[in-house]
Amino acid sequence: MDKEAQISALVSEETRTLLERYVAKTGMKKGRVIEDALRIHLEALRELPSDVLVPARVVVTKSSGEKLMRRLEAPAKPNAALRKLLRDDD
Repeated sequence: MDKEAQISALVSEETRTLLERYVAKTGMKKGRVIEDALRIHLEALRELPSDVLVPARVVVTKSSGEKLMRRLEAPAKPNAALRKLLRDDD
């Protein structure tokens, strides 16, 4: 068995609640659930190409949020390539 080490992490109340429910339902220990999830996540990060990974959270600054809202409120008009793509029956 691997030597054990203790780590500490802050999680959202929602995540904590989900974990509590899961361990109550399955009888698994919290540490085992967390270690399994972390190991699977880290292995996936190592094995998958970085260009296919989508961050679990995206931080939006006030400035970038305002820019995003302006673009959503005034979307660009379809160009020729988009119209062709939507028209193609292939």
